[in-house]
Amino acid sequence: MIYRSEGIRGVFFGWSPTFIGYSFQGAGKYGFYEVFKYLYGDRLAPNANKTLVYLAASASAESLADIALCPWEAIKVRMQTTLPPYAHSLREGFIKIVSQEGYAGLYKGLYPLWGRQIPYTMVKFATFEEAVSAIYIFLGKPKESYNSFQQTSVSFLGGYIAGIGCAVVSHPADMMVSKLNSDRKAGEGAGQAMTRIYGSIGFRGLWNGLPVRIFMIGTLTAFQWLIYDSFKVYLGLPTTGGH
Repeated sequence: MIYRSEGIRGVFFGWSPTFIGYSFQGAGKYGFYEVFKYLYGDRLAPNANKTLVYLAASASAESLADIALCPWEAIKVRMQTTLPPYAHSLREGFIKIVSQEGYAGLYKGLYPLWGRQIPYTMVKFATFEEAVSAIYIFLGKPKESYNSFQQTSVSFLGGYIAGIGCAVVSHPADMMVSKLNSDRKAGEGAGQAMTRIYGSIGFRGLWNGLPVRIFMIGTLTAFQWLIYDSFKVYLGLPTTGGH
């Protein structure tokens, strides 16, 4: 329907805040994860359960990464979920939000964003690490016995498995974030707005569009790990997971 009415431009509408926002968020998420994983797992609690380290490191990394993502996500969601569109470009959306609501308007979805993204990332990284370990156990050889191409292939498969779990866990919060950014009334508190929106869409409404999100997030996550680990191999670093 979008393609018929708006053409290919309609399918890619809102790409610029998505590109910028998730570039910042991805850099923060993956970069800080490596830092916190080392800090928690090697320095502060070397004997801690690995899964707990993965969960703590990913939660810490995502909380910082979302601060960089939130303004761009606010613009993107308003562009994509309102009719007629709230804005037709990144620049127009930024100016419009700031002029109407101040810079605070760019961050009014931060708490719901944390509610969506932190559990999402915790599942993403912990599931990926465990999936990769399980794949190598299934293959019957240690990770180091495989070449870089084979290891990045394992990363791709582990990423897709992790992406499916992410999509399911984060979908209700993602739905609520979209509704808050497009349907929150002036002066309405976040809790009040969420109560009103939930009363309108119900529990079933929180899961609307889940199959599409599973396909999108599964594919996205798989390619994220493939690109990230390919870059690490290029730098002479080990691939992620399995250790």
